[in-house]
Amino acid sequence: MQGTTTMIKRLACASLLALVAACGSAPVAPGFYRVERGDTLTQIARSNRQSVQSIVRWNNLTNPDSIEVGQVLRVVPPAGVPSTSGAVRSSGGGNASASSAAPRPAPAESAPSAAPASTISLIWPVDGTVIRRFDGGNSKGIDITAAPGTPVVAAAPGTVVYAGNGLRGYGNLLILKHNGEYLTAYAHNRALMVKEGEAVKRGEKIAEMGDTDTDRTMLHFELRYQGRSIDPSRSLPPR
Repeated sequence: MQGTTTMIKRLACASLLALVAACGSAPVAPGFYRVERGDTLTQIARSNRQSVQSIVRWNNLTNPDSIEVGQVLRVVPPAGVPSTSGAVRSSGGGNASASSAAPRPAPAESAPSAAPASTISLIWPVDGTVIRRFDGGNSKGIDITAAPGTPVVAAAPGTVVYAGNGLRGYGNLLILKHNGEYLTAYAHNRALMVKEGEAVKRGEKIAEMGDTDTDRTMLHFELRYQGRSIDPSRSLPPR
């Protein structure tokens, strides 16, 4: 049973990642690639004539087998850093360096890094107690508990891009798009107060806390930057 529950959570997380990526991510800069469904790091490295080791190093990846749909990866060397992919054969049979065959790196100011290139200021989406924090692995966000029916509010102004219960493991779910880079997700609600396409203000009530698709009343809250989950606590006021 434990294994089945874990598998369901992983599938639900993958579904959410695909949805987040499809909800509108900003175009990537030259020299970068946005991960799509079915991609592997080996395929991405091969198509860009780089080594897997280089992609891992340039993007500070801790687990090469755990790239996410919507994640943005650097696929050309940073300025001043040579590629270690080795020589690639030219059509004439000679050797040409991978760096000369690949596109030139984007200017530093347009290149995403391990940390978000921009910031977003959030308010707490619900008045409650944090019972689980972000770890980037098993927990893609934070879990907050409070009484059933406690108002859930928009953490930042944005547009509702998903409102429904079609993602197993998330119950009644809302996803808000705040700009071309940031989205927030609000799961397990008892009731949803807004519909897809609606614009919402910071602090506006968007749902009521519940226990749909979970074993206790709580809000599962996620923050995503360019489709990649990041710790929402860093953008929330301290408590």
